[in-house]
Amino acid sequence: MGSQQNDGGVDRDKKVRAIVLHPELKKFSTSSRSAEARLEEAYGLALAIDLDIVLHEIIKVSRPKPSTLLGSGIIDKFHEYIHDNEIEVVIVDTALTPVQQRNLENSWEAKVIDRTGLILEIFGERARTKEGKLQVDLAQLSYQRSRLVRSWTHLERQRGGAGFMGGPGERQLEIDRRLIDERIVRLKSDLELVKKTRELHRSARRKVPFPIVSLVGYTNAGKSTLFNRLTQSDVFAENLLFATLDPTMRRVNLPSGREIILSDTVGFISELPTDLIASFRATLEEVREANVLVHVRDVSHEDTDAQKEDVKSVLKDLDLDRDIQDNMIEVWNKSDLLPEEIKSSLEIQSGHNQNTLLCSAITGEGCDEFLAIVEQLLDAQNLVYEFEVPYSDGAALSWLHDHGNVLEQKHHEDGVWISISISQADADKFSSKFGILPDVD
Repeated sequence: MGSQQNDGGVDRDKKVRAIVLHPELKKFSTSSRSAEARLEEAYGLALAIDLDIVLHEIIKVSRPKPSTLLGSGIIDKFHEYIHDNEIEVVIVDTALTPVQQRNLENSWEAKVIDRTGLILEIFGERARTKEGKLQVDLAQLSYQRSRLVRSWTHLERQRGGAGFMGGPGERQLEIDRRLIDERIVRLKSDLELVKKTRELHRSARRKVPFPIVSLVGYTNAGKSTLFNRLTQSDVFAENLLFATLDPTMRRVNLPSGREIILSDTVGFISELPTDLIASFRATLEEVREANVLVHVRDVSHEDTDAQKEDVKSVLKDLDLDRDIQDNMIEVWNKSDLLPEEIKSSLEIQSGHNQNTLLCSAITGEGCDEFLAIVEQLLDAQNLVYEFEVPYSDGAALSWLHDHGNVLEQKHHEDGVWISISISQADADKFSSKFGILPDVD
């Protein structure tokens, strides 16, 4: 978020000074998280866009004011602090109405960003692919349309998108609603084309086909680190919220030698903006195509149970088939950060559930067992078929060995009789491709 030297002698390489405030709305909150944990998450979100966080603090709000959310005493207190410490940006970790945001900006004479705006800003910095940038722009425009307050553009020069953070001296702009609507229509049209291309890619994968295993989880749970460990890849994986935004896929060999496609997806977070969920639905549809879902959890985090519920809520919004939900593995990641007694307890707990695994993507602990569980789940989805394959059709025999688990094989006078555990879809593909129907007793 640094910037360059301008004609007025302002050092733009200097980080923007900011404070993070988490309003504790006890009577109005349904969250199971503590205010301290929520403040730390907001602090982490702010760090993700490289702000210089001078202060992060919980503020108690007993009676939210419709015009400003906060009482006049709190506003006056922070006005003095903002002025004395040359604060340029105030992040308020809740959803603000357009009126509240505007009034707080006027009172504090500083830019104000609510939780939604902050998350959108991070997504804007993280997007790398054309699709990701389109999705972020659509979400940001939908957010701006409801406000028409200002378009902060100092990050635009870095990534070419529409941000919310502005440089010093930027004035409030009146945005023409009609122009925003026209751009939203264009972006939706562009995304529809991307969606069709993605569907073509999915269709191609179905014809190969390799089973798809999708990693999902709360942001910073370690999905990308696990992905890199299993695929020997170097996908960006840092101790940052939303380090991964664009979906990534790689082939992985299971213990039997069978190949799968492993998919790394964007992390979820509590109170994920609805505009963002809508914009990224095309990307998240990759999850719906999965044969196996892997919910990666950071079990070292104090809010791991609440994070699990947030992930389940997003998955529910995706209308996943019951079959997919039944084929889900819970990976309890970051075991290397646990005290020994807690780790031992979780090992016992995970041992009682065949689809739960304690592991560390950093050390590799549990990763071999993880691949074995994936294979077991895929095998459980298969049916047993028997085929009589002529000796002259070696390609058909090779295809069966590549796509299923051969249980038994016998050589007859005219060909090879084979008993194989394979999915119904693959069995149908085999019969269509080679003209060999399964034996029927």
